[in-house]
Amino acid sequence: MEVLYEDNHIIIVSKEVGEIVQGDKTGDTPLSETIKAYIKEKYAKPGSVFLGVVHRLDRPVSGVVIFARTSKALARLNVMFAQHDKVKKIYWAIVANRPPQDEGTLEHWLTRDEKTNKSRAYDREVPHSKKAILDYRLIGSSERYYLLEINLLTGRHHQIRCQLAKIGCPIRGDLKYGAPRSNPDGGISLHARRLVLEHPVSHKTIDVTADVPQDKLWQAFGNK
Repeated sequence: MEVLYEDNHIIIVSKEVGEIVQGDKTGDTPLSETIKAYIKEKYAKPGSVFLGVVHRLDRPVSGVVIFARTSKALARLNVMFAQHDKVKKIYWAIVANRPPQDEGTLEHWLTRDEKTNKSRAYDREVPHSKKAILDYRLIGSSERYYLLEINLLTGRHHQIRCQLAKIGCPIRGDLKYGAPRSNPDGGISLHARRLVLEHPVSHKTIDVTADVPQDKLWQAFGNK
C-alpha cells in the first residue's frame, strides 16, 4: 500500500492489483482494514479507527482510492461522488485493438446482471438501464497494444470495461469482457491514474497521481 495523500480528514492510497477495497465473501483482508491498522499504529490511536469507504475499484484494477477519516468528510465526499462533476477521475487502459477514433466520447445505456456480475451496454435506453458517459483519447501505442486515457463522467458498474468492450476494445486481461487471455497477475490492465477534487473540509484542490504497476507492459508505456 502506497499513501499518496493524508491528513486528519482523508487518506488517499494506491491500490494494487488483487486487493479488495472493502470486505467481501472471500474473507480476504480488505484495503480498508490495512489502512485502519496503518492509522492505528502511526498515530498510536486507542480503540477502533474510523474509516469510511467512499468509492471502490474492482479487485483486478489498480490505482487511486480515497477513504474518509471522519464522518464529516465521508458525508461530504459521498455527495461529491454522487454528483460526478465534483470529482475528476482519470483512468489508463491498455487495449489490444485500436479504437475507431483516436479520441471521442462514449455514451451508452448499461444494465447489470447480478447473477453474472456483469454489465451490458446498449446504444439506446432499455428497461432498467442507466446512462454511462466517458471521454477517451489515445495517448500511446506499442507493436501490439494501445494506451487509452479515460475521463470517467459517470460511475456505473464496470463502466469502462463494458463500454470499451462495446466498441471492440476489451481491456487486456479482462476475460469477462472479451479479452482472449488473462494477465499473469490475474488482474486487468486498467489503472485509476489520477484523482482531482476539492477537499471536503478545507476546500483546497487535491490532485493525486498513482504510478503505473510494476508490470513490463505498463513500464514500457512509462509514467507519462
